[in-house]
Amino acid sequence: MSPARLFSVVKKEFIHIRRDKPSLIIAILMPVIFTLLFGYAVNTDVETIDMVVLDMDKTPQSRELIDKFDATRYFSPTKYLKNTGEIRRAIMDDSADVALVIPAGFGKKIEEGEKSTTQLIINGVDPTTARTALQSSVMLSRTYVFELIESSGFDLSSNMDRLDIRTKVWFNPDMESAKFIIPALIGLVMQNITVILTAFSLVREKERGTIELLIVTPIKSVELIVGKMAPYVIIGTIDFLIALFLGTWWFEVPIVGSLPLLIILGILFVMCALAIGMLISTIASNQAQAMQMALLFLLPSVILSGFMFPREAMPMPIYMAGYALPVTYFINILRDIILKGADFTYLIHDTIALGILTVILLAVASTQFKKRLD
Repeated sequence: MSPARLFSVVKKEFIHIRRDKPSLIIAILMPVIFTLLFGYAVNTDVETIDMVVLDMDKTPQSRELIDKFDATRYFSPTKYLKNTGEIRRAIMDDSADVALVIPAGFGKKIEEGEKSTTQLIINGVDPTTARTALQSSVMLSRTYVFELIESSGFDLSSNMDRLDIRTKVWFNPDMESAKFIIPALIGLVMQNITVILTAFSLVREKERGTIELLIVTPIKSVELIVGKMAPYVIIGTIDFLIALFLGTWWFEVPIVGSLPLLIILGILFVMCALAIGMLISTIASNQAQAMQMALLFLLPSVILSGFMFPREAMPMPIYMAGYALPVTYFINILRDIILKGADFTYLIHDTIALGILTVILLAVASTQFKKRLD
C-alpha cells in the first residue's frame, strides 16, 4: 500500500465532502438535533392527566375529594360536567383522559362513617396514562381515608373501605400495549414508505439528466409535482390497505369504527406524506441528500407524534412541534376510529389539519421547483 496514493484518495474525498455542503451540514446537525430532541421528548412519566368532574353531590366533602385529586401532581380538573352524557364526549374528543363521578349523598355517607362509592372512568387507549391514573387513584383513596379516620376518631381496621373509588377503563379494558402501538405503527410505516417513495422522484431526473426535457416542455410546476405524485397515491393506498389488514388481523386489533371512513382519511394522509417526499425531492441535489433529509424528518416523527411516548409528558415547545407533523394527526385518527369507534364529528379538526398541510406542502414544493428552474 502506497501512503502517497492513499493520501491522494483521502484528500480527494475531503474535497468532495467540502463541495457537498448541504450533506455536510446535515451530518453535523443530526446528532445535535436528535440528542437534544430525544433527550427531552422521551419521557414515559405522566405527570398531568386532564380530568373532568361530574359532582352530583356538591357538598364540602365532595369538593374536598376533588381538591385531593387536584393536589396530586397527576390529575388536573379541567371542566365540571352537568350530566353523564357529557362524559363520553369529553373522553372521545380527547379533552380529558379521566372522568370523576361523585354521586348524590356522598357527603352524608362520609359524615356518618358509611361506605361511600365514587367512579373514575379512564380512557384506556394509552396504557401508560391509564395505569398511572389507576395507581394514583388507589393511593389517593387510601390517603383520604386515613385523614378521615384521624379526624373523626373511627376505628382504623373497620373503616379502611370507607371510600371506594371504582374504576372503569374504556376502549382498552385490559390496557394492552398492542392496541395502543399497532394503530400508530400503521401510520408511521405508511409515512416512512410514502415519503421515501417520492423523495427520490425528481432527484433521479436530475441525476439522469432528463430534467432538462421537462424544463423545455410547457408543463407548469404544480402540474409536474401533482403528475409525478399521482401514481404513488395509488401505490401508497395499496400499501396502506396491506398495512391496515396485517396490523388489525394478525395482531388481533379489531376496527371498532367505520372502515370506509378510515380508508378515505388514509388516502388523504398518503397524499400529505407524498407531498413531503416531493418537497424533499425539489430541495435535494442528489439521492444521498434526499435520503439524509428524509431521515432528518422521519426519525423525530417516531418521538414527536405520540407513536410510543405520551405527548402530554413532553416539554411544551416539543409538544407543540408535534403538531407540525402530519403523522401526529393521522395517529389520532387511527386510534380514534380503530379503538374508540369515533365518527367523523370527532375527527374534523385532525382532518382539516391534514388537508391544510397537504395544500401547503404541495404549494411549497411547486414554488421550490419553479425557483430551481429560473
